[in-house]
Amino acid sequence: MGRVTHGEEGLSYDSYLQVPGLLALQRMRSDSPAHDELLFIIVHQAYELWFKELLFELTSVRDRMFDRQVALAVHLLQRVHAVERVMVEQVSVLETMTPQDFLEFRINLSPGSGFQSVQFREIEFVSGLKDPGLASEVGESEDERERLARRLEEPTLWDAFTDLLDASGLPMPADDEEVRRRSLVQMTTDREKYAELFALSEGLLTHDELFALWRLRHVLMVERQFGSKTGTGGSSGATYLRTTLDRRFFPELWELRSHL
Repeated sequence: MGRVTHGEEGLSYDSYLQVPGLLALQRMRSDSPAHDELLFIIVHQAYELWFKELLFELTSVRDRMFDRQVALAVHLLQRVHAVERVMVEQVSVLETMTPQDFLEFRINLSPGSGFQSVQFREIEFVSGLKDPGLASEVGESEDERERLARRLEEPTLWDAFTDLLDASGLPMPADDEEVRRRSLVQMTTDREKYAELFALSEGLLTHDELFALWRLRHVLMVERQFGSKTGTGGSSGATYLRTTLDRRFFPELWELRSHL
């Protein structure tokens, strides 16, 4: 027969996961509370938790590539993909909120904005999209600004991948685009010799594709909620977000398809 333990007897579900503290983090700002504000907060807090997991896995993938542990890097990328698919599907939860429901509490969000998510920018930096200006603009605290500054200095996933290709006899000089293209074509066409590297490159590309898909779903959700209104943080809202849709972490892997 099952038995429920109490906190004073040692580790419990609540104490391990710190459930009471976790459930106390949803603090609504609308007065009286708008029905959908709780949903809005929980979904975005969940995103930040997934961002934390993505950062952990992506830095692990990068480090495994530097350590030449290709199979483990491929495995961890599969976990990254699974998380990103959850993130994409999570948008549909927000879409159960009508524009009228959102307007009940939207004014209370200003000047907060998803643009200010430090972990989101860290994911971009680690993946290869580095914008030095954001390191000083986004961070709210000194700790956050220092984190972003460190990410700017750290190697990216692409740095680790090109280092791995170099070590495998496929030159990837930073100053010679043609040589890099030939190496990538060779890796892709000689799949028997470079099977693991090809699988790794496909895993990186899937990460890029799924993150782009999440951006698109996010833009569509924003347009569905408040059309072309200015964002709560002062940006141009959906108009600005649409300018981010063509950003790619690994443009050379996308361009490679044109040279096969």
